[in-house]
Amino acid sequence: MRRWLDILLPALVLLVAVLLRVNEGQTIDRFRNIVFDTYQRILPRAYVDTPVRIIDIDEESLARLGQWPWPRTLVARLIDRLAEVGVAAVALDILFSEPDRLSPVALVEMWRDRPEAESLRRALATLPDPDAALAQSLARANAVTAFALLNQPNKSEPAAKSGFAVAGDDPLLFARRLEGAVSSLPGLEAAAAGNGSVNTIPDDDGVVRRVPLLFNLNGRLVPSLAAEALRVAQGAGSYTVKASGASGEASFGGATGITHVRIGSAVVPTDSSGSLVLYDSGHAQAERFVPAWRVLEPDFDPALLSGRIVFIGTSAEGLKDVRSTPLAAVIPGVEIHAQVLEQILSGSFLLRPDWADGAELLFLIVLGLILMLALRRVGALWSAGIGVVALASAMTGSWLAFSRAALLFDPVFPAVVIVLMYIAGTLLGYLRTEGEKRYVRAAFGRYLSPVLVEQLTESPERLVLGGELRDLTLMFCDIRDFTHISERLQPQQLTHLINGFLTPMTTIIQDNGGTIDKYIGDCIMAFWNAPMTDPHHAANAVRASLAMLAELERLNIRWAEEARMGNREPMPVAVGIGLNTGMACVGNMGSEQRFDYSVLGDTVNIASRIEGLSRIYGVPLVLGEETAAAAAAFALLEIDAVRVKGRTSPLRLFTALGDEKLRADPGFAALAEANAAMIAAYRAQDFATAGAAAARAQAMAGAPGPFYELYERRIAEYISAPPPADWDGVYIAKTKAG
Repeated sequence: MRRWLDILLPALVLLVAVLLRVNEGQTIDRFRNIVFDTYQRILPRAYVDTPVRIIDIDEESLARLGQWPWPRTLVARLIDRLAEVGVAAVALDILFSEPDRLSPVALVEMWRDRPEAESLRRALATLPDPDAALAQSLARANAVTAFALLNQPNKSEPAAKSGFAVAGDDPLLFARRLEGAVSSLPGLEAAAAGNGSVNTIPDDDGVVRRVPLLFNLNGRLVPSLAAEALRVAQGAGSYTVKASGASGEASFGGATGITHVRIGSAVVPTDSSGSLVLYDSGHAQAERFVPAWRVLEPDFDPALLSGRIVFIGTSAEGLKDVRSTPLAAVIPGVEIHAQVLEQILSGSFLLRPDWADGAELLFLIVLGLILMLALRRVGALWSAGIGVVALASAMTGSWLAFSRAALLFDPVFPAVVIVLMYIAGTLLGYLRTEGEKRYVRAAFGRYLSPVLVEQLTESPERLVLGGELRDLTLMFCDIRDFTHISERLQPQQLTHLINGFLTPMTTIIQDNGGTIDKYIGDCIMAFWNAPMTDPHHAANAVRASLAMLAELERLNIRWAEEARMGNREPMPVAVGIGLNTGMACVGNMGSEQRFDYSVLGDTVNIASRIEGLSRIYGVPLVLGEETAAAAAAFALLEIDAVRVKGRTSPLRLFTALGDEKLRADPGFAALAEANAAMIAAYRAQDFATAGAAAARAQAMAGAPGPFYELYERRIAEYISAPPPADWDGVYIAKTKAG
């Protein structure tokens, strides 16, 4: 029966894979995109000079010509200039959906409550309407206006400037459907020779890989901005859309979608939805861009733009329509429109034929059957060899199809399925030999770094209920004023902040050999020297703490930028970190039904109290005496001796300002000397000397200012009201938090 299971399991995997492939989902598409993006990064489309340019409203244009939005009269002057130099077409990647706010009518409305309103109206009535001037310029320039499509229905209806002829199945069944639109002003649309959508539909990960040439807007086809620019430049009257079922299209009886779109003399192969697969050339081609201010200069060379199709768009920070492509994380949206036309005019297409799905499915079935027979007849070792050859063939064939013929065939899904089939065929043996290791990984994957988990799998017998006494270093890290922060944020924003804080801090702890015990709201509890032995656990805990504070500075910069982009007031996040070293009980705590790997003992309680004291001393990191002694190579300063609630013996506390490199710095040596003098004089009740040492230390570079301000206040109080003669210089912390 076991031998039959070795065949039935891979057969079940193959059956499920075929069903998934037939009903393809987003996960399969995501993996495929990773491979195709990698291909483009290795071999991007070579940039060649085509009659396509971007008139760029860049930072310098804004500096020279004024802030955005420009008056429509200035835009009209730019378009008139483009018409003068003889461009083939002007496409505006800008929506003029509202009247000019600087028009005479708008100015009269703005000042209508003033006594001078009537005289102002009469004076402004003699001025031309900027929108009318822009419409006249559009009419002279063979221009294409823009509209944006929306998922929500509305009453806006973009003007139709062209028709569509259809061959084969109805393209409305396949084109991306949207319900509403934001259109340019009717007068501008009427004056323009074309009207196209600026939409570029990104995939779920935000990357634009396919650019639609046409859309389904409530049951009618509308073109993209790039398609309209090409149509208008050629003087063509309509588009021809060819879909499955048309003459010459091998759809094998199925409605597989759109295959080609003809725009004038250009025939553009598309995917089933009528989108062009973006063959990215990258964002480093300066030849694409002509600054808008240069066009308006008297000495501008008309030969740079004569006969070309130009897009007016922006790359200025704060204005640009930012997109991501396979080769660029940030790219102006107008550049995608330009790249589309470059591909069409140069004939550089990435093609995924409509029969590709069927071919890949057939390849998968044949390969799966071969592997199943091999598992049955020649065993796991030879089957592994067959699988490796098959995977190499799939990857090589896919790459050659891309690099030699610009064809896209998916090597990922067959490769994954073959691997899964092989694993399924040998699953029973794997389960028997690796069961204990999987159990260990499942139990400790939440707490330890992957390296420590792998080490622990060599000794799975340690996973029993109970504990042991070990010398540990404990950490508590808590966000300060978290209640105040949470009251000012929405639940989604608070979740984003907490996840964004805990994830990098956990990584730093684990990278430095620490074990995550638990998350207590915004607090992280961690420890070192268990379950794996770490002879330098105190030093590694201090090193992790310093790295966490450095990472928090970077996070605060990023969060401040996010708040600025969201028009919110930035809320800097501060933490307190407490470290303590000593004996504690560590092991699997809980019940026979459920237990967690955790730590108990007085050392843990003291670490928690030490963390709370960080607020009092104005330093983010506080170390207990044992931790400081074991991490003496770091740049440490003694800060106090305290008696915490529930304990009679005082605790000497330290803070760490940096690593071994800072400790060797002469500036830190001077600070440490002044600090030691302050502490010694303070405990000897020589408060005048202590105050002078505190002032000297506070003036030094890198000194923790709030800490010395605390001592200056204490010293001033003791000078005015001296402590008793038997005072031992120990501070009494009366609450757990300080």
